[in-house]
Amino acid sequence: MSGPLSPLIENYLREAGFWHMATISWGCKLDPKLINALIERWRPETDTFHLSCGECTITLEDVQLQLRLPVDGSALTGSVQSTDWRAICYDLLGAISDNIYKGRIEMG
Repeated sequence: MSGPLSPLIENYLREAGFWHMATISWGCKLDPKLINALIERWRPETDTFHLSCGECTITLEDVQLQLRLPVDGSALTGSVQSTDWRAICYDLLGAISDNIYKGRIEMG
């Protein structure tokens, strides 16, 4: 996000726990040389960076800790129109959860 948001959107982002994500890049300067160096060292076949000190990978936990994202609560998937939530769950997760309540999946 490059500037102030409307209060309506801000409230939704705060309620979902993503307000920090919307503001994380404000005043942040990206270093193109560093980004290029990381791109050159990325190996997609192993999902790792090959650095002089060894291999390094980024986990979902690393992203969660760096960006201070909430990991407990409802999963956000975008707008889905369906009456068969078990099928949607299978399409998105590859498994069918027993914890589906009105389109929400209990997660922790």
